[in-house]
Amino acid sequence: MIGWLDCAAGASGDMFLGALVDAGAPMAAIQAAIDALGTEPIRLEARVVQRQGIGATKVDVHAPRTNLTRTWAHLRGQLQEAALAEPVRRVALAAFERLARAEAVVHRTEPEHVHFHEVGALDAIADVVGAAAGLHALGVEALGASTVTLGNGMVRGEHGLVPVPAPAVLELLREAGAPVWAGPSVREMCTPTGAALLAATVRDWGPMPVMTVRRVGTGAGSRDLAEVPNVLRLVLGTPVVGTIGATTVGATETATGAIAVLLECNVDDLDPRLWPDVLAGLLTAGASDAWLTPILMKKGRPAHTLHVLCAEQRGPALRREIFDRTSTIGVRQLTVGKYALDREYGAVEVGGHRVGVKLARLEGRLVNLSVEFDDVRAAAEALGEPAKEVLRAATAAAHATYGDPGGPITG
Repeated sequence: MIGWLDCAAGASGDMFLGALVDAGAPMAAIQAAIDALGTEPIRLEARVVQRQGIGATKVDVHAPRTNLTRTWAHLRGQLQEAALAEPVRRVALAAFERLARAEAVVHRTEPEHVHFHEVGALDAIADVVGAAAGLHALGVEALGASTVTLGNGMVRGEHGLVPVPAPAVLELLREAGAPVWAGPSVREMCTPTGAALLAATVRDWGPMPVMTVRRVGTGAGSRDLAEVPNVLRLVLGTPVVGTIGATTVGATETATGAIAVLLECNVDDLDPRLWPDVLAGLLTAGASDAWLTPILMKKGRPAHTLHVLCAEQRGPALRREIFDRTSTIGVRQLTVGKYALDREYGAVEVGGHRVGVKLARLEGRLVNLSVEFDDVRAAAEALGEPAKEVLRAATAAAHATYGDPGGPITG
């Protein structure tokens, strides 16, 4: 499943959540992810509203007032320790890490010293973790977005008047390479939380890609504006294979051959404990795949080769990520051909717990089937069962639901 966000009215955390829920993300899964953080009680409420006559879902976050000032280190620890599916944890960490970097640039300090004040409040934590959980529940593998409307004017923040776009919003979207414009409204259209979510989840910026539309979700902002319908639209679908002009579309998701980029570097002086975070960060930043190969360098030094596979347009951003996250001083780039099977996503239940399923088809025939191990592990912990037993049960249920690879085509 791929997705595209229409950011004509900007973006905020509640708009993001509303679009996901409206597109079918289960509130229970989003609420469970937020509850896993172990913060003060947070409750979500979804309701249908109208924005310039367009029906949309508004998600409200109900949380108690708190005097706790959370630092980036505090938030990172909570997210790392929470019982979250790894894709959910990865997106939430990426969003807050980017936000910490942006605030550090604005305030001329280091990310570790950033205090999150408004953006670290419980409602923003709920927005970020809830959005990450919603994307995971819907099986969204790649996300694009339009030009982001930012607004203009002034808003009052914790320390006084803040210009719109807010400095942190500009820094977040600058780092992400996002196209932006002020738009017609004299108010804040894109919040720091919304910008952090866009920066952490969007791989490609531009018009809606060629796809077969499966679902549309419309998330509402707080106000009904006169200048523009105050909604964030999420379009979900499957990519269509083909060529428009000189641009191949849907290539990384289908069995049609495509051009991809392989970035590589040899590293012999990085603390090996950092490699899991490096790989996770590269995947979050848009890599199709990232992996390590042990090697032996001159003078018998043990080392690793980092390999990063990505679409050509993601190359510059991922090169920056490699330089930021590793100790390498050079990256080589190779152009390679890539063939990928058509992918679909489904789910089965084991003991009342959802386990995602990934299906791969060749010319309509199911050739591979696998269950999401993060979901297996979470279900095993909840049920008090060994992971291998839940894996066996989930795999059997997936085969019974979707058919055996190589067997007859099933829906």
